[in-house]
Amino acid sequence: MSARDILAAVSVAIVWGLSFIAIKVGVGETSPLMLAALRFLFAAIPMVFFLAPPKAPAWAVALYGLLIGVGQFGLLFIAIHQGFPVGLASLVIMAQVFFTILLAWAFLDESPSRVQIVGAAVGFTGMAVIGSERLAGASLGPFLLVILAAGFWGLGNVLAKSVGKVDMLAFTVWSSLAAPLPLIALSLAVEGTGGVAALAHPGLKLIVSVLALSYGGTLYGYGLWVRLMAHHSAATVAPFALLVPVVGMIAASLLFGESLSVVELAGGALVMAGLALNVFGDWALRRRLPAFR
Repeated sequence: MSARDILAAVSVAIVWGLSFIAIKVGVGETSPLMLAALRFLFAAIPMVFFLAPPKAPAWAVALYGLLIGVGQFGLLFIAIHQGFPVGLASLVIMAQVFFTILLAWAFLDESPSRVQIVGAAVGFTGMAVIGSERLAGASLGPFLLVILAAGFWGLGNVLAKSVGKVDMLAFTVWSSLAAPLPLIALSLAVEGTGGVAALAHPGLKLIVSVLALSYGGTLYGYGLWVRLMAHHSAATVAPFALLVPVVGMIAASLLFGESLSVVELAGGALVMAGLALNVFGDWALRRRLPAFR
């Protein structure tokens, strides 16, 4: 990856880590599925009127919107609304890294290098260390919802990569159109009319939350992310998302008082080490051991 792409991937991870703060605020103002619907509605409108549809199959664009909008974020928002800590959610959702690498190997024939496998293992160990400290206080139901959300994210990553090099901003905007109506229908069916009632007089917190999630998390974050996935292997790009829980847990600690223990800090250090191995490991070995493959 070029230095520019590395910086882009890091910036996406930072924005996504901070997005968990916006999610926490938003689900306190309206129902989780309605918040998800608003996120993708404003990610699509008004941008959809200024961008031509991407040169990708319509079914792929719509399916990506459903996987990310309804599958990933619908489930994630519900879990956080049910009290799952946002710092821990930002960690557990990173299981998508391993889902992405596994699915890319299964469906796209992308085999990770030995160093990337080691880097993923180190990063996973860091997640397990942090998770062992946090899961004692989290119920099983929301935890499983976040794991399932991570699976949908992994599927979305592989689908985005399979469409090839298209206009990824247009892909993100047009795919966002597929999510609002199913999310609104699910909200009315599952959550009742409470989410709609909250929209009659939206407060500043809800407005800021939706704007941050729509334009920061979705348009900027996913617009860059799917472009990186299209230009590099999944095993190279996906591990950058391991930075998300580091940012998310620090932000949650500062704003919501979710404390970070020594064990969690040690786990965060392992996550960073795994990322460094994934990004720089092959390059370093080729310099020192040219025969290494």
